[in-house]
Amino acid sequence: MWSGIAASPGIAIGKILLLPNKIVPEEKQKKHDDPQRAFEQALLASKEELITLREQVARTNGEEMAAVFDAHLLMLDDPSLIETVNQAMRDGADVVTAVQETIQNLSLMFSGLEDEYMQERAADVRDIGQRLLGHLTGASAMDWSALTEPVIVIAHDLTPSDTAQFNPEMIYGFATEIGGKTSHSAIAARMMGIPAVVGIKELLKGARSGELAIVDGEAGQLIVNPTQQQLVQYEAKFRQSRDFCAGMDSFQELPAVTVDRQRIGIAANIGWVRDVESALQYGAEGIGLYRTEFLFMNRETAPTEEEQYIAYKTVLENMAGRPVVIRTLDVGGDKQIGYLNMPAEKNPFLGWRAIRMCLDRPELFKIQLRALWRAGRYGDLKIMFPMISNLDELRRAKELLLQAREELVAEGKMVAGSISVGMMIEIPSAALIADQLAPEVDFFSIGSNDLIQYTMGVDRMNESINHLYQPLHPAILRLISMVIDAAHRQGKWVGMCGEMAGDLTCVPVLVGLGLDEFSISASDIPGVKKLVRTLSGRKCREVAAKCLAAGTAADIRALIADLS
Repeated sequence: MWSGIAASPGIAIGKILLLPNKIVPEEKQKKHDDPQRAFEQALLASKEELITLREQVARTNGEEMAAVFDAHLLMLDDPSLIETVNQAMRDGADVVTAVQETIQNLSLMFSGLEDEYMQERAADVRDIGQRLLGHLTGASAMDWSALTEPVIVIAHDLTPSDTAQFNPEMIYGFATEIGGKTSHSAIAARMMGIPAVVGIKELLKGARSGELAIVDGEAGQLIVNPTQQQLVQYEAKFRQSRDFCAGMDSFQELPAVTVDRQRIGIAANIGWVRDVESALQYGAEGIGLYRTEFLFMNRETAPTEEEQYIAYKTVLENMAGRPVVIRTLDVGGDKQIGYLNMPAEKNPFLGWRAIRMCLDRPELFKIQLRALWRAGRYGDLKIMFPMISNLDELRRAKELLLQAREELVAEGKMVAGSISVGMMIEIPSAALIADQLAPEVDFFSIGSNDLIQYTMGVDRMNESINHLYQPLHPAILRLISMVIDAAHRQGKWVGMCGEMAGDLTCVPVLVGLGLDEFSISASDIPGVKKLVRTLSGRKCREVAAKCLAAGTAADIRALIADLS
């Protein structure tokens, strides 16, 4: 039995298809007399291939899956990528080596970042690199349409192009050596309902094509050559999983209400204006997290007040009166932006970032706050400040927000009458003084990813220690309980916008702790709604109380399992 990260729930049983490691080809199969022309031809052939592929995937798996190829086409047109390859060739490298080195360096850069969205870009970079190298070396890509029987795919990694082409009727499940719950392959698996486990070390050494395997996407386990007893056990689990997933689409438009009428808010996390459409399609009742930092990335200068105003206004209008929580600029750490002249730091994740930078750069911060005040007229806008660690930071941020409004009014600009103000709880110090912070805000939003990392002292992307990243650790549940209780005593609501909110194992205890809103990936919404509608709020509260007294995460998982 192999253990990894549970990336997509469900049980899959089938024969293994083992894929070779496709990082980059080591042998150059062609000699290019004109390297520059060969590179240009590879770029053109890759673009034509992607356009065709996009059309095929849009027909079979929908526009959301096909959109990955839009990003790849943009990357192939990126002047910096093209110039880096050209410079390497001018320095004497052959075209294959130039592409290899450029892709490897870019991939390493993105992989070293902590932000989930930026890590996904590493997979995209490797994907387009593999495509370019395929045209330069004559290596052929995997033809997923040629499968003649269903399989369990085992691979070092799967590219976005691979997963976008998956047919759930032929790919029963998959397992990979690298990746996390936020990798593109994991997200695609959840969207298509394909059970998956990722992050299994040295997996390729212990599996062979044709062997029978079981993927347990709930427990994060892969069983190769199972015993008869294991087969019987997992066939029963498969039937239960299938029954749960049946008719999932019908829950998109239903409210998340427990059997004893406890109402739970369900919102979506977005990073771009275009994400609103997907959020609504999956049944989001609002936007619980709009990551505004993406407006500031991949450009030479900061977005103007007008650019930001239009983006925020568009999201609010498209949500048609539904609440929209917009997080103010959260950069630094792994999200370095050149034009902001951010200093090099020995430990940037504990450094000058998020609200700390914004408070030190009020001229930059106020541009965003002004845009928010202006956009607030077009919907139910709520803003929240990230990485607040103490009361002084919160008060200073609120003061700048008020100053921005006063400036706009003095200029005769139209602004919102009022805006709800909240803050992220992602630093343990904020959780511990939640009773002092609650009177100062309208709501809290728990950023579970960072709260867990900072509390446990664990880098969840470090494959050597990510087993210590435990959302159900008693310390984490106690901090969450403290935050919710402190807010409720002040009549304020609490949401959560981290991965924990979309984890079906964690949902019952969060319901029991009194979490008011779950803000999750759009594709996770139907499953969370369906689960909530099977739960008893009273029983969840009873179990949550026992969880707070438990000693280990394993004890807590056992308590939660008793609910089913």
